[in-house]
Amino acid sequence: MPDETKIKMSPLDEKLTGLVQHLVVRKDLIRKVKGNAIVPSYVLEYLLSQYCTVSDEAQIAAGIERVLSILKEHYVHRSEAGLIRSMIREKRRPHKVIDRVSVSLNDKNDVYEATFSNLGISKVVVPSETVKLHQKLLTGGVWCLADISYEHAEGRETPWTLEALKPIQKSSFNFDEYVEARRHFSTDEWIDVLMQSIGLNPEAFSRRKKFNQLTRLIAFCERNYNLMELGSKGTGKSHVFSELSPHGMLISGGEITVPKLFVENRRPYNLGLVGHWSCVAFDEFAGKGKRVDKALVDIMKNYMANKTFSRGVETLGAEASMVFIGNTRHSVAHMLKHADLFDELPTQYHDPAFLDRLHFYIPGWEVDIVRSELFSSGFGFVIDYFAEILKKQRDDDFSQLFAPHFKLSDDLSTRDRESINKTFSGMMKLLYPHREAAVEEIEEVLVWAIEGRKRVKDQLLRIDETFEPVTFSFTRMTTGEVVRVSTLEEQQYPAIYWPDQLRDAAPVDASETATTMPSDADVSGDAKRDELPQIRRVIRENQTGIDFDMLFGPYLKGAKEITITDTYLRKFHQARNLMEFLETIARLKSDFEDIHVHLIVSPDDIGTVYQEEYFSKIQENVGPIGMIFDWEFRNDLHARHIITDHGWEILLDRGLDVFQPYDMKDAFSPANRLQKFRQCKKFEVTFRRKDG
Repeated sequence: MPDETKIKMSPLDEKLTGLVQHLVVRKDLIRKVKGNAIVPSYVLEYLLSQYCTVSDEAQIAAGIERVLSILKEHYVHRSEAGLIRSMIREKRRPHKVIDRVSVSLNDKNDVYEATFSNLGISKVVVPSETVKLHQKLLTGGVWCLADISYEHAEGRETPWTLEALKPIQKSSFNFDEYVEARRHFSTDEWIDVLMQSIGLNPEAFSRRKKFNQLTRLIAFCERNYNLMELGSKGTGKSHVFSELSPHGMLISGGEITVPKLFVENRRPYNLGLVGHWSCVAFDEFAGKGKRVDKALVDIMKNYMANKTFSRGVETLGAEASMVFIGNTRHSVAHMLKHADLFDELPTQYHDPAFLDRLHFYIPGWEVDIVRSELFSSGFGFVIDYFAEILKKQRDDDFSQLFAPHFKLSDDLSTRDRESINKTFSGMMKLLYPHREAAVEEIEEVLVWAIEGRKRVKDQLLRIDETFEPVTFSFTRMTTGEVVRVSTLEEQQYPAIYWPDQLRDAAPVDASETATTMPSDADVSGDAKRDELPQIRRVIRENQTGIDFDMLFGPYLKGAKEITITDTYLRKFHQARNLMEFLETIARLKSDFEDIHVHLIVSPDDIGTVYQEEYFSKIQENVGPIGMIFDWEFRNDLHARHIITDHGWEILLDRGLDVFQPYDMKDAFSPANRLQKFRQCKKFEVTFRRKDG
């Protein structure tokens, strides 16, 4: 009999736990233990990894109880700080607490003193040896397990004594084991492992959306990486930098000073945040009305360009990456029409010299608002372990792995090349730490790196007329073919992407805009059949603005019989797509005529009954509006297409399943009501005349 205590795992989870069981944790456990404890995920995962196995439900339950007990006994809630201080006093022996500890030097007494954030005690003497081992204690604080005791005596400044202190992080790891584990996974599987490791459900994300999420991690594995992400509220922009690594520091963009970020202007120099953290992220960075210290902007520009900064007569260096995240108030189309994609930044940062130092611009408007189904219940690397892996990779350079296969355009500036190289290197470290990638996989990463830098440069052309248009392209060494890269916004809004003064000079990828995306006038609903073009449309992943009325409407108008052949129409969302296609037909037809729609579809071997239930409901509901809908099941289907009785054949490489997942439960979501606000999967559709 099967062991009912064993947890059910996906094939990916079974493979991962089979290889590195001691390095992974089930990600949904974090939500079970967090409760109202305001601690980062890496702290909770550290505890879970100590007490939870991965294969037995009963042992996991016992482990969760143990972790909950530890949090209950040792995590300090601010509201209970007085009670805990009293308990330590009464016990008269050391008590273990979990708290955020920061240390400063009391130069008057020549001692280091700790402040416990939640416990509310300060001036606790810390041995110099402890500070030397854990220097981050001096720069903003670290979550620690600490033993605190109480002893009041005359002449002592504080009765609190630090008996022991241990930052919550792994003490060692085997990088070779990580690399060897990568070799057992395909690229698609490994990307999903990374997504689950940062707590996200890979099944809810398209390839491009996964790349957007993983690009955030480059700041941890690539030295001096400058990244910006502006987008909608609630998309989890700050989560990675506050929760997923003990080597990252998230600060409010308006709460930083030059000494805190870089160095105090006095001897001996005490390095600020950039000297002790892998990544410094500025939250809520956008906001035109924010006041910004010009001296901070100037020193930041020098640091982002040269990895150095000057205080007094000395020049100092550091390797922290800089990340800037903020919200946008307007749509992409509005920003392109009236300003630029950096329009939300404070005036002092809306500066070409500052923006030109950015290596990549994540299009935050493509990132989904966080909802429950986006979180993973599968297994991933323990975050603290994964964070150490990323930190170790900062010593490596993968930037030239594309050189044997591709050559960047000579048109690119030095900063353009550096930006592309650093993004490429970071993504390759994440996806191919074993340095083994097929040529097409290397090209995919290179195109991604180029697009992110092009997004920056194209906006600089709008802001500063002294910048000249650049062709962002590369050459395939084996064939000599030149490949031009465009941003998704450039394809989606070709009429407004380039300002009038730049339109003639701007490089245009004809294969992505003019040929594959004819103007609306070319396919207007008023056009006669013989006037409609025979075309192939290529829709990019995450593209919006597409709906069935615009896409199919002109080619369906006037048809009396329509046959749809679609291999897979099995799930609810696919049946809904079919219904929305019929709604397009309903909007085109006259109230005084009937239209016959015939569906040819493959049966679902497991859930055919659900298919027939969906189709029966559709048939029942469209009948009264003059639409005769029927269907037949066939097992020999391969192609997907739509045939009309008035001469058009529409070839569909994905069938009608062209939209990415969206929240169908939210009745107030525009994407739920209007197709044009949904993000698309990558697909192609070809319109051709049957007699042409």
